[in-house]
Amino acid sequence: SLPASAAPPNIGPHSSANKKQAMMTSSSGSDRRCLPRSAPLSLLASWALIVLHCPNEAAGLLVTPLKGQSLATGVANGEIVQGIVVPLMRQRKSGAGDSSDPAAAASLNHQRHHHAQASEYYGQVTVGTPPQSFSVVFDTGSGNLLLPSDDCNSEACADHQRFSSASSKSSKQIAFADKPEAAVGNDQTRDVVTITFGTGEMSGVYVRDQICLGTPGVCCSANFVAATEESDEPFSSVSFDGILGLALPEMAEGPTFSIFNQFVQSGAIKHSVFSVFFGNDGEDSEIFFGGYRESKFDGSLTWAPVSAPGYWQVELDGLKLGDQLLGPCSTTSKCQAAVDTGTSLLAAPTEVVEMMLDQLQIADDCSNLESLPKLEFIVAGQKLPIGPEDYVRQHDGSCSLGFMSMDIPPPKGPLFIFGDPFLRKYYTVYDHEHMRVGFGLAKHTAPGLSLLSMRHAATRQRLRRRSRQHLRKKKTSTHRKK
Repeated sequence: SLPASAAPPNIGPHSSANKKQAMMTSSSGSDRRCLPRSAPLSLLASWALIVLHCPNEAAGLLVTPLKGQSLATGVANGEIVQGIVVPLMRQRKSGAGDSSDPAAAASLNHQRHHHAQASEYYGQVTVGTPPQSFSVVFDTGSGNLLLPSDDCNSEACADHQRFSSASSKSSKQIAFADKPEAAVGNDQTRDVVTITFGTGEMSGVYVRDQICLGTPGVCCSANFVAATEESDEPFSSVSFDGILGLALPEMAEGPTFSIFNQFVQSGAIKHSVFSVFFGNDGEDSEIFFGGYRESKFDGSLTWAPVSAPGYWQVELDGLKLGDQLLGPCSTTSKCQAAVDTGTSLLAAPTEVVEMMLDQLQIADDCSNLESLPKLEFIVAGQKLPIGPEDYVRQHDGSCSLGFMSMDIPPPKGPLFIFGDPFLRKYYTVYDHEHMRVGFGLAKHTAPGLSLLSMRHAATRQRLRRRSRQHLRKKKTSTHRKK
């Protein structure tokens, strides 16, 4: 998802905060320690915007080394490191349109599309004492943690588990975002934040509590916005509870809202690097905090500097379809690409989408998939190709181009979005310290969709559709005879 602070109004969430009377009551106490916590993980929910403030040892607070099943070995800055692994679950969207994807909705104000390959990848975090567990999308296209509260009575909140401040002994009501440790006063005056998405909005208040990564995990005191209102679209139709933003700190509500950054500053994570592996069906997906894992990709990484701090955005030197260069990207006028783990889409400028449609001529019945060329993104002088199995959308027996049109003017654009189809092809590494993104060809143990399987699936779907149509006609004919 791409928030609005670096994009036109139709791109991403826009937030505003106003001082209003408290909508939630303050609970007692505030546990400020950073410590590992063992907790059963269950699917709870509560749309909120979490602001992490994790003090370091110099402040007399404890950061305990990681241990247990979350501990894994990786690489950062050329050395062997230990970090936190959070497993990600993959769920295909059964007929769900992309407009029901909050991360996509936060990126774009777009029309509904159906995409058989569209998926949601989400993992779990815990909040509170005792811990309440939430499923969240780890989203490199937004800057804050969003969850729902039990003070939210809208249908979208009721469809998910909600955070209960009263049930957490470490919870504390926070008045203002720019004073992340100041509790709500006796006059009950506080900020209410509203975040607007492409297809809806949520409003909430700030709360401070423990937030933990991993099982058992590292926990830090965090400020978050518990949602008190949510629109039905897009929130009611998603299977996960919230969004944990992992964009650069510039995209957060403030410095203490950048969760990963605060974990690093606390000393809980040594290196300001994390990496993402999106698996195919039957594979384990993961996000690794503290480095990257060489076992997850083949060859070496291609490193590209971040071109515009905020998004994990890199320059795109060019785009080739087969042997032909496409669109406005060139050595003199480069495009931009936002690497976005929070959207199931690929997106490109309208000019490029129209050129691809014209040149590819994708058959509606999927009959020409094997003859379609590769699409090559040129990043940091290296070619990053994807095949038709990645860029073709197949649904209900028909095939179409799996790109959405999106026009962002310079200097932020022309902008492409590298969403899930690209991220299944390439393992990605996000390096805060050196302000760069790494790309490596993902090492899969289970095959993705092949062109042949896509074509066969399309044929089966067409036959089933024709069979249903025949049965409907037969029933209608029988009814008329009677």
